[in-house]
Parts: sequence; C-alpha cells; structure tokens
Amino acid sequence: MNSTMNVIDEFSRFANLYDTYNIIQSKVAKKVVSMIDNKNYNSILDMGCGSGLIYKEIIKCGLYFENFIALDFSKEMLNIHPNSTKIKKLHFNFNNRDDFLNLKQNRYDCVISSSALQWSLDLDMSLKEISKLSNRFYISFFTSNTFFSLHKVAGIKSPIYAEDTIKSVVRKYFNASFEIVDYKLEFSNVHKMLRYIKRSGVSGGKKRLSYKEIKKILEHYPLNYLEFEVLFINATSKNYRE
Repeated sequence: MNSTMNVIDEFSRFANLYDTYNIIQSKVAKKVVSMIDNKNYNSILDMGCGSGLIYKEIIKCGLYFENFIALDFSKEMLNIHPNSTKIKKLHFNFNNRDDFLNLKQNRYDCVISSSALQWSLDLDMSLKEISKLSNRFYISFFTSNTFFSLHKVAGIKSPIYAEDTIKSVVRKYFNASFEIVDYKLEFSNVHKMLRYIKRSGVSGGKKRLSYKEIKKILEHYPLNYLEFEVLFINATSKNYRE
C-alpha cells in the first residue's frame, strides 16, 4: 500500500472521532480564518476540509460567501462535513495532478488549506497547481518540529516537512508572509498522549510507532505535553491569470 493510501486510511478510520481529538487543529483553523482580509466572497475553496473546521469558523466570523467548495481525499471526512445549499463537496487528492484539472475550470476568490498540505507527497507539484487556482491564499502547515521531543526519544524522523523546506517551495509560486506559532497540549499520562496521536489525525498514518519505539516513549518521554509547530502563510500567487 502506498503512502497516499496510508494517509487516507488513517483519516478515514477515525473520522467519527475526529472532532473529539482535533483540539490543536481547531485552534489552527480559527487563526487561519482570522487572517482572511475580505469579508465578502463569491467562492471559497477549502483544500483538505476534513470535518469542516474552516467552514464552521467562517460561519462564526460572519464571512459572506455564495459558494463554498469543500475538498478532501477522505470520503468519510466529507460525509461528516456540514451540509448547506451553498456547499459543494468533492473527493479530491492534492497528490494527483489530474485532480486539479476540473478545479481549473472555475474561479475562486480565495483558497484556504488548514493542517492538510504537510501530507503532500510532492510539495512542489501540489503548490504549483494550487497557485493557479486563485490570487489569494490562507494556508497552515504543521512542520517537522511537531512532536519534536517524541521523535527524539523514539529515534525517528518526522514524516512531514521542515519549516525551511515549506518556505522555499512557497516562495517559488507565491508572494507570501509567514508566521510560526508553537502550541502545547498537556496530558495526564503518556498512554493518553499516544492515544491522542493515534486518533487525532496529526500523525496522518505516515508511520505507525513500533513496539520498541512505544516502549522508549513510555519509559523516557520527558514532558507532560506534546509540542506542535505551525507555519501560517498569507499569500498571493505568482502564477494566477484572471
């Protein structure tokens, strides 16, 4: 089974539990929406919409829109995303260049992607194609410093991109400003922490911890919290043509 399918399976398997475990993702979505400049849009595209955190925050903030296009590669996530006459849900994989072809037939006032694109298998391809969809972008990435201490104790490498790598690719296709925000999530014990990692989707199914790695974490993890590092991006496209 390839890496793309591992990620899809992981998000799909715990889709019904996602809103119980997505504490940090909720904070990230709230900040992404707070970055949005305009309050009126004809069309908003949410890439990697998940259970609808961005949509819910947009409604809370009173942003007006005519059309909301919700994209996700997990059909289970799309099933639990809110429904509305203004929402169009599409099964979409940003790792597949062909999936972008249908999107290019329409115009989008802004593209939002929160806590999703760190799972791109070819970040250069994904961001190049995304840059052609609109002229306004609000994006967040979890970086490789997420779970830094856990990875160090387990002796494994983060499965997601480093801050510098993301910035380097973004600058090829966008004029962008960046902000790094660190979050901490506390746990009463390491067992609960590991359960959170399994069910929250932040691990993305990229690498399941082995018995040996779990044993190391249970015995030697030095903190009562998990670390998260998130890169927020406010950007315009270098490639978009009206």
